[in-house]
Amino acid sequence: MNILLWHVHGSWTTAFVQGKHRYLIPVNEARDEWGRGRARTFDWPSSAEEHPLEEIRDADIAIVQRPEELDRVPPHVPVVYVEHNTPKGDVPQSRHPMADRDDLIVAHVTHFNELFWDTGHTRTTVIEHGVVEPKARWTGSLERLAIVTNEPVRRGRVTGTDLFERFTPVAPLDVFGMGVVPLRQDRVTTYDDPPQHEMHEQIALRRAYLHLCRWTSLGLSLIEAMQIGMPVLALATTEAVAAVPPDAGVLATRVDTLVEAAQWLLAEPDEAARLGARARQVALTRYGLDRFLADWDRLLEEELCASR
Repeated sequence: MNILLWHVHGSWTTAFVQGKHRYLIPVNEARDEWGRGRARTFDWPSSAEEHPLEEIRDADIAIVQRPEELDRVPPHVPVVYVEHNTPKGDVPQSRHPMADRDDLIVAHVTHFNELFWDTGHTRTTVIEHGVVEPKARWTGSLERLAIVTNEPVRRGRVTGTDLFERFTPVAPLDVFGMGVVPLRQDRVTTYDDPPQHEMHEQIALRRAYLHLCRWTSLGLSLIEAMQIGMPVLALATTEAVAAVPPDAGVLATRVDTLVEAAQWLLAEPDEAARLGARARQVALTRYGLDRFLADWDRLLEEELCASR
């Protein structure tokens, strides 16, 4: 199957292109948001090919992740719209931009997202995340906390950036991701857009993974940290509640509870190892690559058959 998709969400796309198909990735000279081409900091197989959009004429199906992509899909190519994000604005009343359409299906990445988006009579499904298992393994040798987030200054309260200072009296924070350089806080070190494998190796040295997003879809970096074997400290919001069981970390809406849990894990590395081992077991089972690709193969084949 020839699948057209834009390189939008790096970690998700990295998992998606590990399948058995041919993946056609638009590229342009600027390598901007409409033609980023192949990833440069992720490991993609040769079956993910970059081509100028105007030269892609043999797509069997298209994966669309932004409303603006619809007009760029060649005519008569069936579409699956992947919704990665939680709704914005007036959340209980949030209408999805693909609501009330009969020419596509919306595939949500979490059950939380499907619950909160109003898609009208548009068909929906949920295909939960899968990730390529990181090679790094947790040691927790550094008494520091790891955070992975993008643009923490611009996104502010969404990513829980305002909460960082609640944890720095307990342990230094190491923040990894895109656009983290402008972040300036005491006892906070930033690592801007490192190659994925290097980031995994670095966070594996930290005692625990700190997830302070107030309102976001389930971050793939959280799943990757769990598969590495890291204990998790997270706000009990959105899909994290379902992804992290009580014996794999500490979840709470009371920030002081998470601060106290950080102190506990720093003082008790054996307990951190116990939680991390369970986190790895859970994440490998629920968010394994084989399950993810099988779910997607099933949906793509159904949609392709239905379009004929």
